[in-house]
Amino acid sequence: MAAFFVLAEEELVLAFRLIGVQGRAVSPRLGDNRELVEAFRAATKVGDAKVLILSEELGERLGDELVEWQLAGSLPLVVEIPSTQGPRLDRRSLAELVREAVGVAI
Repeated sequence: MAAFFVLAEEELVLAFRLIGVQGRAVSPRLGDNRELVEAFRAATKVGDAKVLILSEELGERLGDELVEWQLAGSLPLVVEIPSTQGPRLDRRSLAELVREAVGVAI
């Protein structure tokens, strides 16, 4: 069974704790990204976590740090979820991205 870890706003971390998922709360309103980058790097080294759940807002703030991690293909796998403000309206769905990339609707 895959182990999960969540790095998100305090409300999301609390919600995941209620179902037994460990996490760390990070404010997306930080003045600079140093604390966020340090929290992300620490979260990628947490025990046996295979999946890191990250809020979209924090993922956007991580920028190149997150892209480099994903391109490296390392574990944990990073999965972004909508933040407490809801999903980003400008983000395309996975099905839309696949359709665009391979020309096949799923």
